[in-house]
Amino acid sequence: MKLVYTSLFFLGVLGLSSCGNSSEEKKIDNSPAVPVTVSSVAAENNTPFLTASGKIEAANSATLSTRMMGFVDKVHVNVGEKVTNGQLLVSINNSDLSAKQAQTNAGITEAQAAFNNAEKDYQRFQNLFADNSASQKELDDQRARYEMAKARLEGAKQMKNEVQSQFAYVNLRAPFNGVVTNKFIDAGDMANPGVPLISVEGPGNFEVTASVPESEISKIKSGTEVQVIVKSMDKVVPGTVTEVSTSAKNTGGQYLVKIALAETEANILSGMYATVQFPVEKSTDVSLVLVPEDALVKRGQLTGIYTVSQSNTAILRWVRVGRSYGDQVEVLSGLAADENYIIDAEGKLYNGAKLTIKQ
Repeated sequence: MKLVYTSLFFLGVLGLSSCGNSSEEKKIDNSPAVPVTVSSVAAENNTPFLTASGKIEAANSATLSTRMMGFVDKVHVNVGEKVTNGQLLVSINNSDLSAKQAQTNAGITEAQAAFNNAEKDYQRFQNLFADNSASQKELDDQRARYEMAKARLEGAKQMKNEVQSQFAYVNLRAPFNGVVTNKFIDAGDMANPGVPLISVEGPGNFEVTASVPESEISKIKSGTEVQVIVKSMDKVVPGTVTEVSTSAKNTGGQYLVKIALAETEANILSGMYATVQFPVEKSTDVSLVLVPEDALVKRGQLTGIYTVSQSNTAILRWVRVGRSYGDQVEVLSGLAADENYIIDAEGKLYNGAKLTIKQ
């Protein structure tokens, strides 16, 4: 009888468990479909000519810092303001330096007085020695005293020059005519040695720094005329290759090429992304697979993107990404050039979620 009861108990547990699983499956099956918007993979570099992406930068730019530590008294300019060569940009509290300057001025006054006195004594003893009224030893002692006073005066003047040079690091001035592009500090903040305080760029002259793969870099020569396509403005600007890097040690296997842009009436700004078209044929016909950065999903150190299965369910596909081109990111592996992916969803996405594709 005990065996019968035990068997009935296990059958009851199994029945409840199967009912629970059926309820869960039923719950999943009845979940509403998530409306999503999909897009196809964008492919670049389909032309037979070599192209490379890069960023526009000012040819003449400077980021100013200081060698002195102190509180910022005042920032005299704002971002976007035009400045002239030598214009005061940032003032750092220099009370300690001013006190040191006063000390060096006092030292120069003292050394000058001692030098004048030693010079007069030396001249007097020269006359006495000529009249046989002073010995050679006395003349040598006065000459030594005169030389030491002269050296002390020169040392005091050099100390003043050192203090004066330090004022250039508490009163930061514009190194050239240009525009303030960024400021990293405000009045009252502590300025530390070597930390950027303000950036200035010279207007008019721009250059593009592009990355070229190792399979193509040997074809690019300095002085080559190229076409630069500014994507955000849909403008084409001629340019000339000015520098070709011969090492990719610190650039992830890509070689840097600099292109000087010709003068143009287009309102080009530093930081814009551009595509450089070189007048050489590509060795390989490989297209870039680009997706919007907003479509990517981060899970710790992993990066993925949601795709749509044949049964209209969400599939999280892990991908390996490369360089960024504005708001687009290159997908190196994990997504083919003929696949669709989800760019927007009106609900929470997860693996297996039912989808309704919006037209």
